[in-house]
Amino acid sequence: MMTNSNYVDVLIVGAGLSGIGAACHLQRECPNKTVAILEGRSSIGGTWDLFRYPGIRSDSDMYTMGYKFKPWREAKAIADGPSILNYVRETAAEHGVDKKIRFNQKVVNASWSSETARWTVESRHSETGEVSVTTCNFLMMCSGYYRYDAGYTPDFPGIEQFQGTVIHPQKWPEELDYTGKRVVVVGSGATAVTLVPSMAETAAHVTMLQRSPTYMVSLPGSDAVANVLRRVLPEKVVYTLTRWKNVLFAMLIYQLSQRRPELVKRIIKDRVRKELGPDFDVDRHFTPPYNPWDQRMCLVPDSDFFIALREKRASIVTDQIDTFTPTGIQLKSGEHLDADIIVTATGLDLIALGGASLTVDGQPVQLNKCMNYKGCMLTGVPNLSFVFGYTNASWTLKADLLCEYVCRLLNFMDKHGYRQVNVRLNDPEVEDLPLLDLTSGYVQRAMERFPRQGSKLPWRLYQNYFFDTAMIRFGAIQDEALEFRKDESPAKVGEVATA
Repeated sequence: MMTNSNYVDVLIVGAGLSGIGAACHLQRECPNKTVAILEGRSSIGGTWDLFRYPGIRSDSDMYTMGYKFKPWREAKAIADGPSILNYVRETAAEHGVDKKIRFNQKVVNASWSSETARWTVESRHSETGEVSVTTCNFLMMCSGYYRYDAGYTPDFPGIEQFQGTVIHPQKWPEELDYTGKRVVVVGSGATAVTLVPSMAETAAHVTMLQRSPTYMVSLPGSDAVANVLRRVLPEKVVYTLTRWKNVLFAMLIYQLSQRRPELVKRIIKDRVRKELGPDFDVDRHFTPPYNPWDQRMCLVPDSDFFIALREKRASIVTDQIDTFTPTGIQLKSGEHLDADIIVTATGLDLIALGGASLTVDGQPVQLNKCMNYKGCMLTGVPNLSFVFGYTNASWTLKADLLCEYVCRLLNFMDKHGYRQVNVRLNDPEVEDLPLLDLTSGYVQRAMERFPRQGSKLPWRLYQNYFFDTAMIRFGAIQDEALEFRKDESPAKVGEVATA
C-alpha cells in the first residue's frame, strides 16, 4: 500500500548526529524553507542510539564532535554514548526539529525529474511495510556510511561448533550477563578497545584477539584547559577556543604522521611502553605493519585499556584464528583461548547513502561512476547533497561545514531564481581516485560501491579542516563545475556574480 505524496523544500534522510545538525542549520540559515526528516528507526540519535555495548563512547573529543552552534558543557571531553545521545536529542528539542521527524521511514528509492525540479522519495515503514512518498526540491542524505541492520562478521571456520554466546557489538543483547565469564573480543579497533576495559570490570577475564595491531594513544578523558577556562570565561568563548585548540592539535598529529611517520611511530611505542612496562612485548602487540594514520588510531581515554592489561584483568593475543571449537577458539599458533562469550568486534559493513537507489530522469545512478564535489555533492545528480565526515578528526567538524555550504547554496539559488543545480566534471586533468585512502579492511571491502574523488580541488578530499573551511565556508558558490537552471535551460558559466 502506498500513501499520498507530500512536498517539502528540503528533505533530510537520517535523524542522527548529521541529520539533526543539518535540520538545525537549515532552520537557522534558511528559515523560509520547509524541512522534514525521514528516519528509518523509531528514535533520534543514529549511531548513538543504535549501539548499546558496554562502555560505548566517542573516539573524538566533544569540543570538536559537538555542533559548532551548541557548546558541549559536560566536564568529560571523551563522552559516553548516553551523554552524546542526550546531547543530540537536546539539540533537536531546543531547535524544534524533533517535530519535523517522521520515524520508521526507511528510504528505498529517490527519483529526480528535471521537468518538475523535484525528487520523489519512496520510504517503507519499518513495521507495517507501508510505502510513503515525499517530494522535495533538494535532498540531503545524512544516513551515515554503514548498514544499521547488521555489522560485518567474517566467515569464521567452525563457528557453529561454539557452545557459548557469540555477539556482534552492533546487536548487543540488553539481558547479557558476563559477570564471572571468560570473554574473547575478536578485533583491535575502537570498539574492541572500548569493550575490553569495560567488560573486564566484572568478567572473569577478557582477552582481545587481534590479527594485527592498531596504533593506540592515551589521552585524558577530561579537557583540563577547558575546565579551567570555564571558571573565568563565558561558555561560548571557552567552547570556541577549546574547539580550535583541539582541531589544531589533531591536524598537527596527522600532518606529522604523514611527513615523519617513523618519528610518530617511535613516540607512540615509547608511550605504550611507559604505560605497560619494559616486559610487555610492544613490538608484537602494538606495532602495526602500516604507518600512523594509514588507518584510524584508537583513543584510550584515561589509559583504561592499559590499566586493564597491567592489572591482568585483560590480556592481548596477536594471532590468527584456525577454527572455533565448542569451548573457544583454536589459534594457528596452536594456542587455545577458552571462552564463554565471544564478541566479534570485526567492523562495520559500509554502505553509501543508506542503501537507497537513485534515478535521474529515469536513468539509474551508478554511485561508483560519480565524482565527489567538495565532499558533499555528486556529478550528474542534481539537487542532492550528502554528509560524510572526517576520517582523521571529528565527524561533526566536516558535517557542520557541509551543512553551512548547503544553506549558502540554497540561499544563492533562491536569490537568483534557480531551481536546479548540477555538478559537471569538465576538467580532463582530474584523475579518478577512491573516495577514501585508508587501508582498513572494512574500508577496502566497500570502496567499489562508493563514489569516487578526484586528484585536485574541488574534487579532492584532503581531510584538512583549514582547506575545507577556506573552500566550503568562504569559497564562491558558483564555479566551473556547477550548472544552474531556472527552467530547462542551463545558466551559462559566469552569468551570475558570486554570492
